[in-house]
Amino acid sequence: MKKILITGGAGFIGSHVIRHFINHYPDYIIYNLDVLTYAGNLENLNDIDKNKNYNFIKADITDATLINDLFKEHNFDAVIHLAAESHVDRSISSPMDFIYTNIVGTANLLNAARAIWAENYEGKLFYHVSTDEVYGSLGDTGFFLEDTSYDPQSPYSASKASSDHLVRAYHNTYKLPVVISNCSNNYGGNQFPEKLIPLAINNIKNMKPIPVYGKGENIRDWLYVVDHASAIDAIFHKGKIGETYNIGGNNEWKNIDLIHALCKIMDKKLNRKPGTSAGLITFVTDRAGHDLRYAIDSSKLQNNLGWSPSLEFEEGLEKTVDWYLANQEWLHRVVSGEYQKYYDEMYGKN
Repeated sequence: MKKILITGGAGFIGSHVIRHFINHYPDYIIYNLDVLTYAGNLENLNDIDKNKNYNFIKADITDATLINDLFKEHNFDAVIHLAAESHVDRSISSPMDFIYTNIVGTANLLNAARAIWAENYEGKLFYHVSTDEVYGSLGDTGFFLEDTSYDPQSPYSASKASSDHLVRAYHNTYKLPVVISNCSNNYGGNQFPEKLIPLAINNIKNMKPIPVYGKGENIRDWLYVVDHASAIDAIFHKGKIGETYNIGGNNEWKNIDLIHALCKIMDKKLNRKPGTSAGLITFVTDRAGHDLRYAIDSSKLQNNLGWSPSLEFEEGLEKTVDWYLANQEWLHRVVSGEYQKYYDEMYGKN
């Protein structure tokens, strides 16, 4: 039975990846390693956390000794590395958190994998999950390709770019078997409500202002998180060692257009007069170093590995709204901080 370590598995994307692998590969033993910061929520996995092939480990990837001990104890066959500080605004106010977690934490995992595998790499894989933000900003035309030069503009994207370089360096220097993927913006259920879509849904529901940076002209490519999990599956099982794969949703939207689409859906779902929610839109001072446009060309992934997104954006957006409206208790617990008690209830206090 293959032992797979998935870091950051209690987070938004990580929880969907855990669920996907648990449900699709019952013969794999899945280890979810998460330190449970503000964005790590074990309630995201309460539908599968009793499965016999699921194991949770509370640990910090910045603790090199602990990570080494875990690799020695469990002798993982593969790593899917998602653990990261990921919110740009937080990286601007607290850059060192991102440097320690995203750079040092990744180096600790690479060192542990290299040591325990002892260069007997048969059947081993270190899969590093990254972001399209490492590429910087695009103009009105063009797309990010796998060989696009890096040009990170925030402490977050710079820390992720650094971790990408480390992973490639360990492949080139030590022949560690690695793959990397760089993904566009994700959306869907279980996302922490500091991110644009769940923040807007929650504020609209409670008739609070919807903050939009600048004039809302920034453009992002959006991917439904379940499709991201299936792409990670495809790359994990079929990707070529040493290669990078871009994952995108082929859904470019200006922030302001996305918010207006959300407002229309919410008015309909909440039986409000059309235009009610749009009246909550409030423009705020733009974020420092705010990239104008991201757009991913995922043709390499689609052509070589046979993956493609399953949903059109409008359908995925409506499914996302439905999820948050149906899970108001989850949202309330996250906003209030009550969700953090779940670990103590399930596993006991440290």
